[in-house]
Amino acid sequence: LRDVLGAHLEDLQRMSMIVQDMLFLSQADRGAKARREHIGSLADVASTVIDLHEAAIAEADLQLRVDGDAACMADIRLLQRALSNLIGNATRYARPHSTVVVSIHRLNAEVTMQVVNHGHTIPPEHLPYLFNRFYRADAARSDAVRNHGLGLAIVAAIARMHGGRTTAESHDGVTTIGLTLPDTFKTSGLAPAGPAAETRDP
Repeated sequence: LRDVLGAHLEDLQRMSMIVQDMLFLSQADRGAKARREHIGSLADVASTVIDLHEAAIAEADLQLRVDGDAACMADIRLLQRALSNLIGNATRYARPHSTVVVSIHRLNAEVTMQVVNHGHTIPPEHLPYLFNRFYRADAARSDAVRNHGLGLAIVAAIARMHGGRTTAESHDGVTTIGLTLPDTFKTSGLAPAGPAAETRDP
């Protein structure tokens, strides 16, 4: 009886998460905008999110590091959520004993955060649909039940709420998925300072 009740509780929790995610996506579809605050170091934001994934990263036998840094004007809680989804996605698909990289860099008037993992190459025909709701490039994976397919759709919604866009590419076993946000320092009157102002290649 305890096992049955536990299974039902897991199902209810999963349904609750799906409903919450769908409500968030609905708000984004209705034009909700992200609030703006000065984030001095996106690398620090990424490190905080990585700490939350420490157990899953260790269980998957992976290493994870952050390359680069930048400052920006964005909603820190939304960026944490987007990075968490990207890291979770990379953790599930990365090859064991490989390193997942969170790459942060500024180029021209944009700030980009990407998560890079080594694993199977995603066929080109799937790439345009990765950010669609409930889309699965490989529906046969064993974790298809636990992961309901809204993680990357939420990343896309968060990018739109900041006036940005998503990016995805995969070749030679290296998959890079992320989001690019407009640099609003110039329009806000703030200027990036210190290491975060540097342009870094992924």
